[in-house]
Amino acid sequence: MKASYYQIITLMANILDHANIPYQYTGRSALFVQGVDIDEYKKIDMDVQWDVFNEALDLFSEYAPTKPERSPETAFFLMDVEEISVTVRCRFNTTIKTDPYRLSIKMGDMEVWCRSLYSYLYEEEMRKFSAEIHAYLSAEQKGFTAENEQAWNQNNYLALVNRYGDPVELASKIKQNPKWRLHPFYKYMGEISGKKITHLMGSNGVKAVALAILGAEVKVVDFSQENAMFANELASGANVSIEYIVSDVLSLSSEHESGNQDLVLMELGVLHYLIDLQPLFEKIKKMLKPGGRFVLHEFHPISTKLITSNGKKHKMTGNYFAPAIENNEVAFSKHLPDEEKGSLSRVVQRKWTIGELITSIGQSGLVIKVLEEEPNHKIHDIGLPKTYTLVAERV
Repeated sequence: MKASYYQIITLMANILDHANIPYQYTGRSALFVQGVDIDEYKKIDMDVQWDVFNEALDLFSEYAPTKPERSPETAFFLMDVEEISVTVRCRFNTTIKTDPYRLSIKMGDMEVWCRSLYSYLYEEEMRKFSAEIHAYLSAEQKGFTAENEQAWNQNNYLALVNRYGDPVELASKIKQNPKWRLHPFYKYMGEISGKKITHLMGSNGVKAVALAILGAEVKVVDFSQENAMFANELASGANVSIEYIVSDVLSLSSEHESGNQDLVLMELGVLHYLIDLQPLFEKIKKMLKPGGRFVLHEFHPISTKLITSNGKKHKMTGNYFAPAIENNEVAFSKHLPDEEKGSLSRVVQRKWTIGELITSIGQSGLVIKVLEEEPNHKIHDIGLPKTYTLVAERV
């Protein structure tokens, strides 16, 4: 039955493509197209563009479609294709091609359009699929994490030395002004001395060492052995102690979820390594004590998803809403000699909108206290957001 389902999905997509009728599979059919296991293969749901709905009806006349049923919002007809029930629907005064969650998926040699599974995590009516979606994303994340981990354990120590210099020399610079290393989010951290702080995906340890110099008990979690090597040398050079746990954040053992952390920090270029935010924020909530704070400092999606900048010129080259998973160069590659770059593995990334982020945090039960959007300080970037700081608390 699954094979027949696949064939009908691709058959109908091919028919609509040749007729230039915009469409997208929805509901369980959309999940199937994206690789999610569904529990039945007896029904297909799809939307077509409303102003060519009648053309779609004529196009499928050989399958004896039912007389369309209409309401002020939608119209639909039913038909049976090889014993599978198909519902073809239109939604009046909406444009399918501009649906922010419309996604193209390769099925064999075909490009098939469907509604992104991420949309079903945020729309109340469709959250009945959330368990299947999260299970699928969790399995996919493990494979992506393995790829990303490999990339971040290739020559990263060399890249860090090329960027920052000798760890001992860098440590002396951090000691001169540790608060500066925590700008602009330091103001949301309160008194540092004596606090238990975990820096998730803490990379090279610069922020962790600054926090330790200020008197915090600091733990870093990151899957890069080379980051850990640099961070431990940095801490030694600053005469402070940090605990560096080499682990994928989502695989962190339950002993670290004891609810005793005053603060959990994440910053700059980390969220895009996760293709599902729910498990992350659930873990952060378990780590924090009541009243504990989560501080996130990240690149603004306007600058990472939408705008490409070249000096004084800015172009809108991206799609802010695109839910696609991307394959990109690892960030530290720009600090390596050219002969080292070609052998590096690439990383898998999913870039999030502000709305997706806030919704995921809200669904976790953490309470958002602050969202500060921060400008780029270059004179020709006035008016463009570069980063943001979000603060949430466990009640």
